[in-house]
Amino acid sequence: MSRDGTGLRVLAVDDEPPALADLLWALQQDRRIDDVSGADSGAEALRLLARRDYDALFLDVRMPGLDGRDVARAVSRAERAPAVVFVTAYENFAVDAFEVRAVDYVLKPVQPARLAESVRRVVAARAPDEPQPDDVVIAVELGGVTQFVRRSDVLWVEAHGDYVRLHTRTRHHLVRTPLTALEEQWADAGFARIHRSLLVSLPHVEQLRVESGHTTVRLGGAVLTVSRRHAHQVRERLGAIHGGARGRPFVAAAVPLIDSPAAPGAARSRPA
Repeated sequence: MSRDGTGLRVLAVDDEPPALADLLWALQQDRRIDDVSGADSGAEALRLLARRDYDALFLDVRMPGLDGRDVARAVSRAERAPAVVFVTAYENFAVDAFEVRAVDYVLKPVQPARLAESVRRVVAARAPDEPQPDDVVIAVELGGVTQFVRRSDVLWVEAHGDYVRLHTRTRHHLVRTPLTALEEQWADAGFARIHRSLLVSLPHVEQLRVESGHTTVRLGGAVLTVSRRHAHQVRERLGAIHGGARGRPFVAAAVPLIDSPAAPGAARSRPA
């Protein structure tokens, strides 16, 4: 058992000896980790993985021969696949982390607080599934008829002056509340700002694309542009969510709604 009962067994992989030594030392300082091994290549990492089980891999991305992405794809097929954390100097590898369902990716030089957060995500990914609190249900009044909208059905939120429009897969609902208020109230439910006028439900995101410096997300048939200001945080949070890190509980938000059907042919993408 570890010093705090967590007992993580970790393998760190980097082809540069100084970087590997620094990463090994930093991981050894974490009380949640009992056993830290090192490998200086992707091939050596796979040999070690064939001999024993690891709870997590901290992988350099760019390595000669088998790189970190190759190793991550190989271990993803294992019956008891370890959690994967990419460690890289290149921010654009967030897309690779998202595609191979990595728990996290950390930029070099690795900061102690950031590494500790990665270990927390590994621990969360290994925890047994916990029942989620009841979803937030919002009563929608339209023409004397009350309908009930679940927040978990909301894909994204769009600012409209003093209102916001909540988009589901089939309808939209106009809300008299500032976008900033919903951003704060719904953050624990996985909603994040991607643009000054857009808030999206990250668990609903189906695709993240980075092309020629522009980032977009796709959800519910819509393609929405992520502003440069929010791109890094969005990529990082998507990697964590779709890599298996647990979200925090839902927080109820009471807002007055005006219901309306989704407008046919409405624009489905937004400018940066």
